[in-house]
Amino acid sequence: MLWLLFALGSALFAGVTAILAKIGIQNVNSTLATAIRTVVVLLFSWLLVFLVGSQAQIGSLSGQTLFFLILSGLSTGASWLCYFRALQLGDVNRVAPIDKSSTVLTILLAFLFLGEPISFPQVLGVLGIGAGTLLMIDKSGTQASGSEDRKWLIFACLSALFASLTSLFGKMGIENVESNLGTAIRTVVVLIMAWLMVLVSGQQRGLKSIGRKSWLFLFLSGITTGLSWLCYYRALQDGPASVVVPIDKLSILVTIVFSSLVLHENLSRRAVLGLLLLLAGTGAMLL
Repeated sequence: MLWLLFALGSALFAGVTAILAKIGIQNVNSTLATAIRTVVVLLFSWLLVFLVGSQAQIGSLSGQTLFFLILSGLSTGASWLCYFRALQLGDVNRVAPIDKSSTVLTILLAFLFLGEPISFPQVLGVLGIGAGTLLMIDKSGTQASGSEDRKWLIFACLSALFASLTSLFGKMGIENVESNLGTAIRTVVVLIMAWLMVLVSGQQRGLKSIGRKSWLFLFLSGITTGLSWLCYYRALQDGPASVVVPIDKLSILVTIVFSSLVLHENLSRRAVLGLLLLLAGTGAMLL
């Protein structure tokens, strides 16, 4: 059951990442911020690869494994770009629940493509997460309105979709690979994708205008992302995706607590009810 501890660790670090990133991208283009964070994650992940000695497996990786790791990396990059754009446009306590709702799609994809069964408690969990997410998208306190309000919602939904594909491809790609190595290879793909986006959009010119505070929080968010990834894919390697993914989504609780304490984002009564339903739905999937 060691995979369970890794899944909980993934949730903790992922929850903290959202807050650190929100602070770090306040005055930075979201695509550029994603690319900068990915550099930190890349260095961190490859350092662990060499510490555990898994670099020796690189030559023995099959074409199929590399294919799914690349697909997982591309999905991760797309999810990140959408997620941090959504964070820049909307409140953390509204963006994060939608991103975490990828649990529902992940479970369906795991059932269809990985053959993992769906139990009755998990069906109840899916309904709880879905209802909770809808309640947490509370527009009454949203600062943005009109088209701007819709933009963060669209990016948050796309983030959830790509996050689901990331879990599916990641599970397929790390079955015969040491988890640290699998994470590091995926990060290379994300790095290339993110910096290509920066260069194509010409955002590299913004590097000179980034303040020390933004650099610090982007660096810290990269570290916590790396820790979350390493824990998450270590848990996926030994545990079922239909259980690991819901546990990882408990990071929403960490995110909401810190968004209230650090960013002073408050929840309405409706959103609190939604959070309780989301947590109850996540708990039901673990039965």
